[in-house]
Amino acid sequence: MAQPNVWEFPGGKVETGETDQEALIREIREELGCVIEVFSQITEAAEEYSSIIVQLITYRSKIVSGHPSAKEHSELKWVHKSELSLLNWSRADRPTVRILSQEL
Repeated sequence: MAQPNVWEFPGGKVETGETDQEALIREIREELGCVIEVFSQITEAAEEYSSIIVQLITYRSKIVSGHPSAKEHSELKWVHKSELSLLNWSRADRPTVRILSQEL
């Protein structure tokens, strides 16, 4: 973990031969145990941490089957867009939080 004890949107690394959207679908299935449909891109951000550079691309998506459960994380939390800025977010996730918070 580049930044432990902060909130992050779910997702993960794109594997060889995958599109960004395919990777997100796979990661959500592995991390949360549900299936999603991916829609438009929200934003793309790069953030350099002490040992890695995180290239984060976020997408609008919708759960189409299953119920999210914390398989790889200590906690999951659903919040309204108006409450997003109240959480302590990873630096790489903050541009997405700003965009979503402005859509109120």
